Amino acid sequence: MKYCFFIVGMVFIGLGSCKTSKPAPPQAPPEPVILSIGDKNFSTDEFFQSFTKNQFSDDTTKPTSISEYLQLFTNLKLKVLGAQSEGRDTTAAFREEIASFRKQLAQPYLSDNVLIDNLVAEAYERLKEELKISHILIAAPQDATPADTLAAYRAAVALRSRILQQEISFEEAAERFSKDAATAQKGGNLGYLTAFQTVYPFESAAYQLSVGKISDPIRTNAGYHLIKIADRRPSRGKIQVAHILVRVSPNATDGGKATAKAKIEQAYSLLKQEAWDIVCRDYSDDATTKTTGGVLREFKTGDWVPAFEEAAFALRQKGDISAPFLTNYGWHIIKLINRKPIESFTELAPQLRQKVTTDSRSELIQENLYAKLRKAYKITEPSNIRENAIASLDTSLLRGKWKIPAPLPTSLDNKTLFQIDNKAFTVNQFYEYLYNRQVPLALGSDLNMLAKRYYKQFVNKMLVETEEENLEKKYPDFKALMTEMRDGVLYSQTMEANVLEKSLVDSVGQKQYWNQHKDKYRYPERVVANIVVTDSDSLLKRAQESLSSYPYQLRRKSADLLFEPKSTTLTAKHRENIFDVAITLLNNDNYVVEVSSYSDTNESDSISTARLHNTIKALVNNRIPVTKILEKDYGKFKPVSSAARNRRVSFQFFSTSKKDLEKALNALKIGKISIVDGTFAKGSNSYIDAARWEVGSQTLTQDGKKIWLEISKIEPARVKTFTEARGAVINDYQKQLEQNWLERLRQKFAVKINEEELRKLAK
Repeated sequence: MKYCFFIVGMVFIGLGSCKTSKPAPPQAPPEPVILSIGDKNFSTDEFFQSFTKNQFSDDTTKPTSISEYLQLFTNLKLKVLGAQSEGRDTTAAFREEIASFRKQLAQPYLSDNVLIDNLVAEAYERLKEELKISHILIAAPQDATPADTLAAYRAAVALRSRILQQEISFEEAAERFSKDAATAQKGGNLGYLTAFQTVYPFESAAYQLSVGKISDPIRTNAGYHLIKIADRRPSRGKIQVAHILVRVSPNATDGGKATAKAKIEQAYSLLKQEAWDIVCRDYSDDATTKTTGGVLREFKTGDWVPAFEEAAFALRQKGDISAPFLTNYGWHIIKLINRKPIESFTELAPQLRQKVTTDSRSELIQENLYAKLRKAYKITEPSNIRENAIASLDTSLLRGKWKIPAPLPTSLDNKTLFQIDNKAFTVNQFYEYLYNRQVPLALGSDLNMLAKRYYKQFVNKMLVETEEENLEKKYPDFKALMTEMRDGVLYSQTMEANVLEKSLVDSVGQKQYWNQHKDKYRYPERVVANIVVTDSDSLLKRAQESLSSYPYQLRRKSADLLFEPKSTTLTAKHRENIFDVAITLLNNDNYVVEVSSYSDTNESDSISTARLHNTIKALVNNRIPVTKILEKDYGKFKPVSSAARNRRVSFQFFSTSKKDLEKALNALKIGKISIVDGTFAKGSNSYIDAARWEVGSQTLTQDGKKIWLEISKIEPARVKTFTEARGAVINDYQKQLEQNWLERLRQKFAVKINEEELRKLAK
C-alpha cells in the first residue's frame, strides 16, 4: 500500500497593536477556512498550496481533482491530530528526530550558495592541473602575539629577498630555515599536488604562481610560507592498480633488506608462469589485499608516495606489470587495473560541493555567513565585562587544562557578556564554551590572542544559533517545510502503530480476513510449463537435449590438465588452470563443475584416482564448496588415440539455472533463444494461450519463430491457500484497519467542509 506525505503551507499574518489614544489600524480580514477538524482550522490558501504541490504525488500523469485531494488532505490531518492527541509529538524520540531533520533543512538557509558554486567551479578548474610545489615555512602559531607574528612575517620577507637576489637558493634556504621537518631536507619539495591537498590559502597562492616564481609570504595557521612552483602539468586523472608488497622495516638489518629483495625478485620471476592472484596470495605482506588480488582503491596524484605514483602512472596498458621498486613501505610490484581521465564537471560537482563545504574552504564560507549575520543582528558588547572575563583566564588554557573557577567572582557570575538583539549571553556560557573547546596549543601561543579568538568563535556560534531559531519567522517556505516534516514524522509513526505493525503481527486477524474474503484470492486454471522460443532448429535441438537432464549441461569446458606418465603432482600450470575454473564457479552462483579423471593403459587405476583427488583438493583450497563439484573417475575407460590425452583431468560446466543454459546457447551465435519456465494462466503468455492445454510436449510456429512447450501439469482453478494469498491479504487487511481507524478519528474530531470555498477552487 502506498502512502504520501503532503506539504502544508502555513501563512501567518501579524496583527499590529496600538496605543488607546490613537485609532486602531484596520484589521486584516480573516483568512477563508476550507476545512475544520475538531477545533483546528485549515485555510483555503494552505490547502491550495498543498494541492498544487501534491496533485501528481501518486506517480501518475492524471491529476487528482480538488474534491479527491480534499479527502486525502482531510485523512492526513485526521491522522496527525490523532497522533498529537496520543502525545506522540511530545516524546523525546520525536523531538530528537525533528531536531535532526531541522538541522539538515536549515543548512541551505545558512549558506551562501553563490559562493559555494564559485568555489566548486574554481576547484574543478584547479583539478585539471597538477603543480610541483616547494615551500619554506617560517613558524608562527595561530595565536602568536602580534609582535611574534610580525617578526615571522619580516623574517619571511627578508628570506624571500635573499633568494630573489640569489644570495641563497630556494632549496638551500629550505634546508637551513624551513620548520617543516618533513620537507626541509628535500629542499622544501612537496611533490606534485592538486586541489584539496593543502589548506585553501596555500593552494590559492600556489595556483596563482607561474613556474619558477616565488610567492609573497602566505599566512596559514602554521605560520608564513614561501612557495615556489617547479612545474605545472595537466591532470593525469585517476588510476587503479593491484600490488604485491614485501615489507621492509625501517630498522631492518642488511640481511633483512637482502631477504626482502630476494623475495620480491622471486615473486617477479614467478609471475612469468603463475597467475597474478596466486603469486599475490603467496608472497604479498599486505594482509588487507593479498586474498583479493592486491587490488587497491583508485587514487590520483598526491594520494600516495611519489615513487609509487610514478611507477603506477608509467604503466600504459591494462594488465601491464612493473618491475620491483622500493618505497618507504617496502618492495612493490604493481599491475595496472584501470586508468581514467578527470571526470566531467557534471559528474564531479556533487562530490566537489561536499568537499568544498568540509575542507578548509569551509572557513571562508563560515566567515561569509558571520559577516552577513553581524549586519542582520544588533550586537551589544559591554567592553568592561569582556575584558574582565578574558583577564581572569590563566595560562592553563594554553595547555588545555583550564577549569572554570568555582564560584565565579560576583563581578562575572551571570553577567551579560554580549547581547544579540534582545537576547543576552553570559560569562558563564562563554566559560562553558571555553572549557569544552580547549585543546593543548603549540609553544609560542599567546593567552590573550587565544582568548580573543575563542570569544569571537563563541559570538559567531551564538549568531548562527540565533539565526537558526529565527528561520521560521524569516522564511515562510522554511516554516512550511518544517510543518510538512512534523506532519510527515507524526503520520509515519501513527500509521506504523495503528495500521502497519498491527497488520503484520496480527496473524489471527489476517486469517480471519482471509476466511471472510476467500473468493477474492483465487487461482484460475493454470499450466506448469517450460517454454523455449528460438529462430534456430539447431539451438532448439540443443536446448531439448540439455533440458532432458539436471543439472543442465552448458557445453562449456575449461582447459584440460595434462600429466606426465604416472605423475599425479599438480604443476604451476595446472594450478593456474584450476584457479580459472574456481573463478568461473565463484562468478556464477548456479554453476557446478564435473571433474573427470583419466589414465592410460600403462598406468595403475590408482593414478587416475590420485589425479582426481589432488584436483578436487585444489578447487576446495580455492574456496569452492564440494557441493559444486561432480566427481567422475573414468580410469582407463574411454581411451583415445593420444596417450597424452588419456593422462588428463577435464572440466565440464553444468548449471541448475535455465537462464544460464539460455545464456550459454546464445553465446554460440547461431541464432537467438529464450527459455522460460513457470506456472501460467490464460492471458499471461501468448505462447501458452496458443497451445493445447494437455500434458506433454508440443511445437508451435508463431511470427517466424519455433516454440517448444513442455507442459508437465495442469492445475485446476482453486482458492489460494492462506500462505499463497498472505501478501495480498495483508495489503487488504491494512486498508480495512486504516478505514476502521479513520472512522474512529471522525467520531473523535468533527470534520466540517466549507462547500462554498471548495466550489470556488473547483471552478
